[in-house]
Amino acid sequence: MAFPTETVYGLGANARSTAAVESIFAAKGRPSDNPLIVHIADMKQLDGLVAEVNETARALMEAYWPGPLTLVLPAAPGAVSPRVTAGLPTVAVRMPAHDVALRLIAAAGCPVAAPSANRSGRPSPTLAQHVGEDLAGVIDGIVDGGPTGVGVESTVVEAGADGTVTVLRPGGITAEQLARVAPGGVTLDPALREAGGAQDIPAPKSPGMKYTHYAPRGTLRIVRGAAAEAVAARIAAELEAAARRGEVTGVLAFDEHLPYFRADCVLSLGSIHALETAAHRLYAALRRFDERGVTYMLAEACPEDGLGAAVMNRLLKAAGHDVIDV
Repeated sequence: MAFPTETVYGLGANARSTAAVESIFAAKGRPSDNPLIVHIADMKQLDGLVAEVNETARALMEAYWPGPLTLVLPAAPGAVSPRVTAGLPTVAVRMPAHDVALRLIAAAGCPVAAPSANRSGRPSPTLAQHVGEDLAGVIDGIVDGGPTGVGVESTVVEAGADGTVTVLRPGGITAEQLARVAPGGVTLDPALREAGGAQDIPAPKSPGMKYTHYAPRGTLRIVRGAAAEAVAARIAAELEAAARRGEVTGVLAFDEHLPYFRADCVLSLGSIHALETAAHRLYAALRRFDERGVTYMLAEACPEDGLGAAVMNRLLKAAGHDVIDV
């Protein structure tokens, strides 16, 4: 069953049941080596689920649970199906900050494995309608909780006993927020620093590390540069060339720069000074391009401060790391 969280809609199943978890992989078409996040409704559910919670992890939970933060922790033997952990000795756990999700998990009486409720590789769903577009007739039902709040998935981290925090996937909790709690500092997993992505990771520790995700059906390219005028000029040139090829064109840009662009579909990410709006709008915009039949899209890059890190991570994944630097 699909249900809302504060990040995106999730597709939930009993994390202890291999048969139930396999139904998630089948519905999504998800690669078998991509681990799932386990959702809990109460701190007591950590007992028997994880083998250890160090002081750094405990501090993060106290600061940001319930909320869009997932911690990769040592799994208790036999606590969940091996399909949840993709055979790893760790399990990713979070407590969502959404009343409907918390009530559903509590009523289930078990930890709930729940990736985003979309076909694998597609933009994540921020409305119940998006879930239906991808999974109608494939899953048992959808709990409609209205629009999600954050709009991008949770941040996934590993918390070191020495006070360090390693970000495996940027998301709704920013690096700046993590740093307030991490006495040893915050670092990025090396895979996040590789411009080409992390397709060669043999066993990803977190969802979103290895595969192309969030992609619209057409071609998406990102244009990045220090000067907004240069970025706008390159986007305009690319649009003109695409139109000559007969493409249906689209632009994903910030309010401050929208007047520069002429395309068949121009969508706003909000102000470049309010990246929480970009996070909230991103997936719906990518789905809107599909609805309009757009075949060639260009997106403005954004600063990677705060939630910008999550926005750029998702854009890069959606574009297959196809970036035009100007």
